[in-house]
Amino acid sequence: MIGRLNHVGVATPSIAESVKLYRDVLGATNITETKAMPEQGVYVCFVDLPNSQIELIEPLGDDSPLIGFLAKNPAGGQHHVCFEVADIIAARDDMRAKGATVLGTGEPRIGAHGTPVIFVHPKNMGGVLVELMESPKDAH
Repeated sequence: MIGRLNHVGVATPSIAESVKLYRDVLGATNITETKAMPEQGVYVCFVDLPNSQIELIEPLGDDSPLIGFLAKNPAGGQHHVCFEVADIIAARDDMRAKGATVLGTGEPRIGAHGTPVIFVHPKNMGGVLVELMESPKDAH
């Protein structure tokens, strides 16, 4: 069912500081501009890799879903992994049929790549928060 690994989400208290790490220490050369996603309560920035991306995510506002994560992990850290799927509704229904908990209302929302996404609870995914993202129609 799952397709390619699209990205690994890394929560950070500061995207600007994390960009320095990926650029200056790890040698990343293609890093997107930071953009606000108020509907998700985060700022996002992507570090492009030859085979995937790192999504840097920083809280946007005091009610950001990242606040609790960063309270437990003040330096930040791996937040989620994102896999592409051909059909987000079919993937959601399949996850539910298999007993997995789809977070929120279960209705897909538009993610940072402009495609529908859902999140599956870590308790059902071996302790890892999993984002399923409908494969983008355009190159990414």
